Amino acid sequence: MTTHQPQPAAPGPLPVIAPQGDFDEDTLPPLQARIREAVHAHGGLILDAANITFGDSTFLRLLLATHQETDLRIANPSPTVTRLISIVGADQVLRIHPTVEAARSA
Repeated sequence: MTTHQPQPAAPGPLPVIAPQGDFDEDTLPPLQARIREAVHAHGGLILDAANITFGDSTFLRLLLATHQETDLRIANPSPTVTRLISIVGADQVLRIHPTVEAARSA
């Protein structure tokens, strides 16, 4: 397994991305592009996952890959996201916070 070093953070707070809806192989590319832009510009991001109603394995793979590459903080996960992450044990790896404010101060 290859481990990537996190990108250095740019000065200032991490940006917050708050996607809404379902994320699967067909709907994931716009979110993936937003995440890549934030990582490139800021060295990390906070994903406000409160309004994500569905995520499949491609969504989970994006979270895990982003976590390996940079400072990913998941805030306020919806029950759907919480369930997906916990089923595969990723809750032991990903940085999950109850609120955006808690993620900012972590």
